[in-house]
Order: sequence, then structure tokens, then C-alpha cells
Amino acid sequence: MALTKQYFSAAGKPIRCKAAVARKAGEPLVIEEVIVAPPKAHEVRLKIICTSLCYTDIIAWRMKEFPGCFPRILGHEAFGVVESVGEDVDELKEGDSVVPIFLPDCMDCVDCKSKKSNLCSKFPFQASPLLHRDDTSRFTNAEGETLHHFLYISSFSEYTVVDVVNVTKIDPEIPPNRACLLSCGVSTGVGAAWKTANVEPGSTVVIFGLGSVGLAVAEGARLCGATRIIGVGRNSDKFEIGKQFGVTEFVNSKSCGDKSVSQVIIEMTNGGADYCFECVGQATLVQEAFACCRKGWGKTIVLGVDKPDAQLNLSSYEVLQSQKTLTGSFFGGLKPKSDVPILVKRYLDKELELDKFVTHEVNFEDINKAFDLLIQGKSLRCVIWMDK
Repeated sequence: MALTKQYFSAAGKPIRCKAAVARKAGEPLVIEEVIVAPPKAHEVRLKIICTSLCYTDIIAWRMKEFPGCFPRILGHEAFGVVESVGEDVDELKEGDSVVPIFLPDCMDCVDCKSKKSNLCSKFPFQASPLLHRDDTSRFTNAEGETLHHFLYISSFSEYTVVDVVNVTKIDPEIPPNRACLLSCGVSTGVGAAWKTANVEPGSTVVIFGLGSVGLAVAEGARLCGATRIIGVGRNSDKFEIGKQFGVTEFVNSKSCGDKSVSQVIIEMTNGGADYCFECVGQATLVQEAFACCRKGWGKTIVLGVDKPDAQLNLSSYEVLQSQKTLTGSFFGGLKPKSDVPILVKRYLDKELELDKFVTHEVNFEDINKAFDLLIQGKSLRCVIWMDK
């Protein structure tokens, strides 16, 4: 992507730019002038080219209690270019094309070096409103008021500062409005099918919830060669959308009569599905997913974010006797710095179909319209261009 030299002229100095600031829970974002400090050691300052809206941003925007906090710059799915680097940054340089990712990847700790985990132990994920290493912010307004970060990214700003463990360098050939999708939702769904479940060709897959993440699971399952991809939801219109992502059948949970969803699926699949994905964030649906995966080898993968105090109620005997597997999938089990570039290549090779996830695009000043579209269920991913 060709960039002019003006993007790289403020190294070591604060930058004044525009950001969309969330000042009160649930109230429209306000476009304000903010001051973005230069990066400290192990940090980079990014010029955000475009950002997309994820439902996690909506959840945080509505939260009145911690981890909700205000004033804050939300946003975490983005494509950007490195404007300047702090001390001790070796893997990135000015002008690199990158996607910031909420899940740290230090590439040095025992977990990051292992193929068994993507949960960094040196920088454990937390819903912190500040940056990793010194618990401070790089954002202030003209009056000196501190503005909080979001998921270490804060992409609803023309410039942002991000720790190097949260930045992945990618091939600049991918269009910005497709690259940004790989920062969170699409990677999570595709990765859950590819990495966490390791879906096999010919498999039967059931997906509870056909929002963006659920549809990304369908896309991942399609890439893995699943034969049957069954979507479960309460809105049959979602089936028509799901067909574009490889969904072959649909179960409307409101039309199951006196049977449970799991009973319906067990009958449809002659004993249960090979892989079940819960993408809503409800403990009761996790239990239904576990109930309808096949005994002996069935896997249930949890992607949905439920309330922190939500509890599962599973029979200990069934867990033992059925030999099923239940596991979580944070960021789809992907290691950001090694696996996301693979997804970029698969898109460039016309295997991974990202285009169909983008239903709307707006300019930065219309960012609140993107919120309205997602809340009303009218968009999958709305791309917000910072300067188009």
C-alpha cells in the first residue's frame, strides 16, 4: 500500500488527531481532537487506515460498571501502518502494514513457544483500560484529561499506540478493508474450526448462533471440508445469509415443538454431530451443544462470551461415559503473529472469502451509524474508513 512521507514525520513527538471518544455508557461517540503520545519502549504508534466494528465494542460501550470505563477510545479490529517505533522494537519498522490484535503474542514465553496454547503467560490477557507494561495511557485531550484504552488497541482514533506484542505484520497486498476483519471476529471463527476443533473433511458441524463469529466458523468449516454445516438460531432469515458461508441446513430453535434442539439435531445426524460450536454466549446453549455432539469423539467448542458468573450444569457421569470433549476457543486458538499471516495468504490465494463479511462501509465521521447498523442487526461487519 503506497503511503506518503507525511505519515512518518512526527517520530518522537506527540500527534494531534481525531478520535471517536465514548464519554458515557450508551451515548453516541464524540469526534474530538486528542493528543497521542509517542511510543515508549516495546511500543509502536500506528496510523489507522480503517477499522471495523465488532459486537464486543458494543458491549463495552454499554457497560456502566468495570471493566466498562469512561472516557475511552474503543475499537479493536483494524488495519494500520507503523508511523514510528519505540526503543527495543526490532520486528517492526516505519511503513510496515499491520493488524493490531487484542491477544498478546510475545513469542518468548513457554506458552507462546508451545504449539499447545495461544495464551501468553508473560502478558496475560486482561480487560485493562491501560497499556501492558506500565499501566498508563497514551491518550489525552487538549485539556490534559486522560482517555482510556480498549483491549490494548483503541482503533477508533486516527493514530494509536500499541505494544509490539499486540501487533502482527502482514502482507501489504491485502486490501485494508479486508485485513481489518482478521483482528478479531473472523479469525476467531475460522480459527475455531481450523485450529481448535481441527475439523476433518466429511464432518458434520453444528453452529449455535449465526452472527459474524458463527458465520466465520461456517467459513472455516467449509475450508476444512465439512460436508454438513447446520446452523441453529431463532431467525430463519439468518439461514439465507448462512448459505453464502457454507451453511447447508438450519434449525429454528423456536420451532422444535416439544423436543429440545439437541434432540432434533441428534435425530438429524443419526446420533450427534462431530463438532458443535457455541457462538452466542449462553450457558444453556453450551449444554445443548454438548448434548448433541456425538458420543465417543464429539467436540464442543465454546466461543460465546457469557456473564462472568454464568455456570454450566453437566452430568459428571455423562462426561465420563460419553467421552465427549468440551473446550474453549479464545481468538480461535490462533497464534496472532504466525497464524494470521496464513489467513492473509489464504485470502490472497482466493481460498478464504472475506469479502462477504463486509456489508457496509462508512466514513469516520459517521461512526455512530455503524453502531446503529450493528445494533439493529442490519450489518455483519461495517468498515469505518479514517480518511477515504
